[in-house]
Amino acid sequence: MKNHYEIVIPAGQTKERLDVYLTHHVENATRTKVQDAIDSGEILVNGRDAKASYKVNPLDVISVHLDQPDPPTVEAEAIALSVVYEDEYLLVIDKPAGMVTHPAYKNYSGTLVNALMHHTATLSQPHPMRPGIVHRLDKDTSGLLVVAKDETTHQLLSKQFAAKTSEREYNAIAWGVFKEPQGIIDAPLGRSKRDRKKVAVMDDGKHAVTEYTVLEQFDYLAFIRLKLRTGRTHQIRVHLAHIHHPIFGDPTYGGREIVAGGVDGKKKAEVKNLLELIDRQALHARTLGFVHPMTKEFVRFEAPLPADFMAVLETLRARHESSQCLCRAK
Repeated sequence: MKNHYEIVIPAGQTKERLDVYLTHHVENATRTKVQDAIDSGEILVNGRDAKASYKVNPLDVISVHLDQPDPPTVEAEAIALSVVYEDEYLLVIDKPAGMVTHPAYKNYSGTLVNALMHHTATLSQPHPMRPGIVHRLDKDTSGLLVVAKDETTHQLLSKQFAAKTSEREYNAIAWGVFKEPQGIIDAPLGRSKRDRKKVAVMDDGKHAVTEYTVLEQFDYLAFIRLKLRTGRTHQIRVHLAHIHHPIFGDPTYGGREIVAGGVDGKKKAEVKNLLELIDRQALHARTLGFVHPMTKEFVRFEAPLPADFMAVLETLRARHESSQCLCRAK
């Protein structure tokens, strides 16, 4: 059995070999598999045969037929979980940074789902690869997730997330000095036309709104609280980068580069030291609240900031206090 894909090359795409481009943009594709499909006429560009060396152009239409691999199986794995709450209907998990939420291409083991399958024999089945998963967190975002054990619980929780009646608050450390102590970022989001692995603000994207409040402002970084009005992929990370306050440590959206003014000399060394304390975006899903589907009571859970996040924050607080003391001494 073969899968059929039709790909339109985005307007901003730079010239790249056809076989290389498809290897990076088609799930389960290898360069050898793509080249064999090109040779057998199962890949067409604008309706015509093409060579593997053909350089793709913006707006090219590529038709691809590739053999469908056997569906992967998801295995239970004895991976430790931080269970914040559990009853016969659901679990609330404090997911560590570095753990993928559910199996997907190139990540079929070591995920939260693998751990959940070992922890409990009962999980809802919305999708073979995502048992129990009501919502997700990015791999390198830590914090709270709710997991459903049965179909009814899953549906009722999903309705709350869709209706935006659940409560979700995050903490982050972001670059720069905020002009206002609080604000709302209202900017539609969609898959980047230059890099399909990234999300970008775009006029024809999906509606996305994030609220932020500055809790502590330091010289060139800020500790902030965020509330989601919508739940788009990478929403907080992209929204903060969009207003020129990317999340500290975020390798995808500019958070591992110096993006604040007045950071030079000694402070550059400070930044380097801070980046060594955290190897991911400083973003944590701190609070999760929802109406329990069975008891009908509103429940609210909170997860403390993880060690790497706290190491950065405590260092900033210590430096800020030290500088304040020096100012008062003068």
